Parts: sequence; C-alpha cells; structure tokens
Amino acid sequence: MKKKEKKQNKALKVLGKTVGALAVAYAGLFTVFYLDLDGKLLYYVVEPFMQKRFDNMERRDPMSMPYDQIDSEYMKRK
Repeated sequence: MKKKEKKQNKALKVLGKTVGALAVAYAGLFTVFYLDLDGKLLYYVVEPFMQKRFDNMERRDPMSMPYDQIDSEYMKRK
C-alpha cells in the first residue's frame, strides 16, 4: 500500500505544480491585459522605431511626373 500512496502523492505533486504554473501564467497574462502592457510596448518602443525607420525612407514623388507617365510607371513596378 505504501507504493500506491507514493504514486498518489507524486501524482498530486505533479498536478499541484501544473496547476500552480498555470495560475502564474494566467496571472501574468491578466496583468498584461489589465494594464495594457502590450499596447504600451507598441506605443513607446515599437512605434518610435518604426517611425525612425520608415519616415526616413526615400520615396518617389508622383506629383513631379507628367500625368500620362504615372500609369505606365506604376504598371512596370508590378
């Protein structure tokens, strides 16, 4: 009977650790959701990086080309 009790205790410990890990993960995800940490990360970290990268890109000016060339230039790039 002692072997059976050991197996049950081991199973309960594993189950307890699993439930505990899931509870910690749930609490972490709830905190991220409640405090909107993902949105703050995007706003304060990702967006300035993207602005710095993409605002400095060189772009062609479609207003400087004659009107009849705009369509042909566009079709060549596709």
